[in-house]
Amino acid sequence: MTPDTGRSAPSPGPERLLGIYLNDHRAGAAGGVALLRRMVRTHRGTPAGARLVTLLRDIEEDQDSLLEVMEAFDVPVMHVKSLVMRLAEKAARAKPNGRLIARSPLSDLLELEALRLGVEGKLALWRSLGNVARTDSRVDQAAMHRLAARAERQIALLEGLRLAAVDRTFTPGGRPVPVAA
Repeated sequence: MTPDTGRSAPSPGPERLLGIYLNDHRAGAAGGVALLRRMVRTHRGTPAGARLVTLLRDIEEDQDSLLEVMEAFDVPVMHVKSLVMRLAEKAARAKPNGRLIARSPLSDLLELEALRLGVEGKLALWRSLGNVARTDSRVDQAAMHRLAARAERQIALLEGLRLAAVDRTFTPGGRPVPVAA
């Protein structure tokens, strides 16, 4: 409510809402990239490490694509949101993982789940922008479909890594548990 009239303030228009939406996704991507860079360092020299490096390159390219969309809509980057997300990623490292100082297998699992959720959010972004492209020529609908397909591949990669982490974390000797018929 505005103090002088007692009425609710008018809702922001679609362009403003789109700017907020794009900046929220940009900030989330900043946090995700910070987490993924740390995971790449942690898993350097492992089979998962090489896949994480490829994923990091793809996600950095996705960030560039998001910036291109923001430029097309003349949406300025709100750097404060990105900074807050990066700080939140650092604070999330303090979560209990079953060990006082060192990483535990649970750390890998939780980080992979967080990344997967982030990529699922990015998939929703590309699909939303694909819908916007139906009526707004500033967005390339074919590019949004390509980016959505890449996000789906990223989700599949993360799910494979996540399931391997589940086996390492919750099964004796890290062996997969047989699925009952």
